[in-house]
Amino acid sequence: MNEKFYALPKDKQERIINAGYKVFASNTYKKSPVNEIALEAGISKSLLFFYFKNKKELYLFLLKQAEELTSKMLMEEDVYKGDDIFDIMYKGLMSKAKLMKRYPNMSRFSIKAYYEKDPDLAKDIQKIIAPYKKVDTYTALPPLDPTKFKDGIDLNMMYQDLFLASEGYLWRMEQSDNIDVDKIVEDYKKIIDFWKSIYLK
Repeated sequence: MNEKFYALPKDKQERIINAGYKVFASNTYKKSPVNEIALEAGISKSLLFFYFKNKKELYLFLLKQAEELTSKMLMEEDVYKGDDIFDIMYKGLMSKAKLMKRYPNMSRFSIKAYYEKDPDLAKDIQKIIAPYKKVDTYTALPPLDPTKFKDGIDLNMMYQDLFLASEGYLWRMEQSDNIDVDKIVEDYKKIIDFWKSIYLK
């Protein structure tokens, strides 16, 4: 635990976190200037290194934060409670929207980190993401009531379809430099309603 960083006021912590996400999300690890992160956070480079001993420590801290913040939000919102897959998806969407408003570049950073190949980082990244890679989202089907769905629907195939389409849509939206979270929520709600009309009785 970084005691020096956590001793800072919450708003200053979040400025530094968001600055890191923004710069690292826009470049590879090697091409992400620490000067730019410090400038974005409104602090000096030397002060940033007072809180984090080097760029690598900051990067790995941000990745851990992303995983912990996401897990905490999903638990607090009881996203996976119940057997209504569309309600689960909507609650997941709203949870993600809250995080995107607070940390606009966190998702893009996480995606980049997942595929980061820098030899100085790769092993440490894998240690952080290993527990999440073990969860097979494609087949981790929540308990569904087959009687609620149209006859002949393969629920596993349906779930994979929903998951892949959701990931693709959110990935595309997150590539924008100016993410409109409210528009994402509005559009995705329409997509969920469309799926309900296709799959539910």
